[in-house]
Amino acid sequence: MDGTLTVSAHDFEYMRRELGIASNTPILEALNAMPADQAAPLWELLNEMEFYFASKASVMQGAKELLEKLFQRGVQLGILTRNTLPVVEHTLAACGIAHFFPRVHIFDRDACTPKPSPDGINQLLRLWQASPDDAVMVGDYLFDLQAGKKAGVTTIHLDQQGEFAWPDVADICIRDFAEIEEHVG
Repeated sequence: MDGTLTVSAHDFEYMRRELGIASNTPILEALNAMPADQAAPLWELLNEMEFYFASKASVMQGAKELLEKLFQRGVQLGILTRNTLPVVEHTLAACGIAHFFPRVHIFDRDACTPKPSPDGINQLLRLWQASPDDAVMVGDYLFDLQAGKKAGVTTIHLDQQGEFAWPDVADICIRDFAEIEEHVG
């Protein structure tokens, strides 16, 4: 969602510093590895920071228009995120795109094993009674693409800068939503 459907305001290095996590270390995995009593206040702090950054999110250029076209065609739309459901709902509502995503099509870090696990994608496929050949995973980060690959779906790397840092796990590399429309629906 962040960095794909929405322009992300997240500063992950700042978040890591505030949480006392080493640079470039995945936040969820670091917190999960801590003893529960040590991690509990850090989970609360993470939640506060996620809400703060979510309040600054805006819809990605072209995302709303593409979602509308896909929605009108009856394409199933889902979200797989490492955020929490309240943060996702807040972000989607603030960006005016919540109506495209039924609650049962949103898998947060509490509803499934977080990306890069394919668990959330596999749950969506079962829910939709779809095969991996009928689905795509659009993402802006390595974990999105790894989850898609592990689930056997087509992976689309959205990178507006055109750097495409993970070509080995991206089936398709695009810079904007106009290009996505050529590959989905």
